[in-house]
Amino acid sequence: MTSTRFIITVIGIDKIGIVANITKVMADFNVNIVDISQTLMEDLFTMIMLAGVKDENFDLTAFQKAMSEEGEKLGVEVRVQHEDAFRFMHRI
Repeated sequence: MTSTRFIITVIGIDKIGIVANITKVMADFNVNIVDISQTLMEDLFTMIMLAGVKDENFDLTAFQKAMSEEGEKLGVEVRVQHEDAFRFMHRI
């Protein structure tokens, strides 16, 4: 079984429940947090996670949709990118 990793970013105005609700969606899809960084800049909430799954048949599109929908409910922007695509886009 191979592992697939993703970069998940969450940005928006801070409010109660962002971490709880985002990680609930992740748990529903059996997505594990490998590393996490969270920062508050005044009332601006930012979080970036390296996350992974071990399911070869993982439905990335469904996961991205669920995370985006949860972000909309919370009033934050959630972006999920495959680690390879993220690294390719941010290489120098």
